[in-house]
Amino acid sequence: MKKSILQGIATIVLFFATWFALMQIDWISVFKVQKVKDKTEEKLGDLFWEVIQKNEVENKNPFIVKSIDSIVSALCVANDIDRDFIKVHVFTKDDVNAFAVPNGHLIIYSGLIQSADNPEELTGVIGHEMAHIQLNHVMKKLVKEVGLSALITMTTGNRGSEILKETTKKLSSSAFDRNFEKEADIQAVDYLIKANVNPAPFADFLYKLAQNESQASEYLTWISTHPDSKERSEYILKYSKGKAKKFKSIIAPRTWEKIIDELDKQ
Repeated sequence: MKKSILQGIATIVLFFATWFALMQIDWISVFKVQKVKDKTEEKLGDLFWEVIQKNEVENKNPFIVKSIDSIVSALCVANDIDRDFIKVHVFTKDDVNAFAVPNGHLIIYSGLIQSADNPEELTGVIGHEMAHIQLNHVMKKLVKEVGLSALITMTTGNRGSEILKETTKKLSSSAFDRNFEKEADIQAVDYLIKANVNPAPFADFLYKLAQNESQASEYLTWISTHPDSKERSEYILKYSKGKAKKFKSIIAPRTWEKIIDELDKQ
């Protein structure tokens, strides 16, 4: 009986202590900070997108753009991701690369598409970059490397074009930390499985990159920004084990062949 009374008193004390601690938080300020961050991300996305548009050649081939867009749409639908937030852009460039930009911009280079042996390999990379977007890794990386105050300053008009270019370059050519990469890999596998896409080709793609690391050229950008490709391939296969289901092609083989043919002509 005495023990029960003491437990009851302890519970009441804990409740009021927690309530008192929560009352000390300035929730209005917290929500204002989040609002500032959201607005900053939106403006930064527009700024970075402007820089990329001016310095890259966007692929306007409607068949290629629509086909890649259909892969993103399939992943979004299967995983309850806001499709309107993910903005897909295909650029004609030999670099084997894809990267995410604030405010949902997903940049894919034609070199990456051509380096994939099948659409499932490409879908794994796309899922990985979508995971970076959904897990807010892009802004976390920028805040860590550039600083929130500097980013806010960039969105208020007090920015130099060179600083903006250099910051944009960080997004396309510098790596996330290992924890973020693994988190995005695992999230990508979950995306693929829910969309009935076999994740094994994604692991194969990473292993293929690992095999090329010793002879990496300037175009194999995804290798330098995503190190330890062999290790990542192995834990993706391990994580996928036991989650197998009846997989299907993300796009028709004939469509994939036509995408590659169209890119080879350019």
